Amino acid sequence: MEIKKAVFPVAGFGTRFLPATKAMPKELLPIVNKPLIQYAAEEAISAGIDTLIFVTGRNKRAIEDHFDSNQELEAALRTAGKKDKAEMVRNILPKNIQCIFVRQPEQLGLGHAVLCAERAVGKEPFAVLLADDFITDCKKSVTTSLVEAFSKSGKSQLSIMKVDGPEISKYGVIVKSKTEGNISGIVEKPAYRDAPSNLASIGRYVLTPDIFDILGKLGKGSGNEIQLVDAINFQAQRDAVSTVVLEGTRFDCGSIDGFISAISHEYKKKGNK
Repeated sequence: MEIKKAVFPVAGFGTRFLPATKAMPKELLPIVNKPLIQYAAEEAISAGIDTLIFVTGRNKRAIEDHFDSNQELEAALRTAGKKDKAEMVRNILPKNIQCIFVRQPEQLGLGHAVLCAERAVGKEPFAVLLADDFITDCKKSVTTSLVEAFSKSGKSQLSIMKVDGPEISKYGVIVKSKTEGNISGIVEKPAYRDAPSNLASIGRYVLTPDIFDILGKLGKGSGNEIQLVDAINFQAQRDAVSTVVLEGTRFDCGSIDGFISAISHEYKKKGNK
């Protein structure tokens, strides 16, 4: 079955970036001249996805506005002779792409955010992209690689990367399986000494729809939240999860240091010093 839908959990407060994010969603913070959420949307579209489902919260209307048309701005740009910029604004997304906005009424964790998209997704496999994970320098997009892997195995897919040292405790860490590419479990933010491997799950997933039933039955986990990792762990124990190693450069743009590093990296790529 083709992957045609992607879920973008974007309801977080972005407290690390206050006061900038008091009124503006952190997902609209720009890497040079393009917001994080647009990079993620373009990545999904490049993988053949045509329905973008944004799980939003209070004060996130600006994300909807970003992907909507703005005829007044277009007209002003054309009047000023800036036709190229007018076309760029007009074509933020291709015309065949549908955007759906779902409200997460209360922030109860990533798992709960994904669960809020259940009706919009339906009974089909789907991708999940976390805009905070800015990924660049890939020959093909991470989501494309996950979609291709899913088409071969029919299993949920995680993008993973090696993380050595104490930093591993910031991630969901996989428990290796005897079968190459598969995992037998995943642990959310273990202590460094307890980490089952040095392989961390990052913010790109392709998930089978049974994840919704699992999430619906889960209690609260780490941080007193409904954790997506716990649901994926349940799938993994049934030998239903595979992994794809990240080929590219990842920046954690949920942190100020990662965000600044991403801007510097992309700015230099454009030929600037």
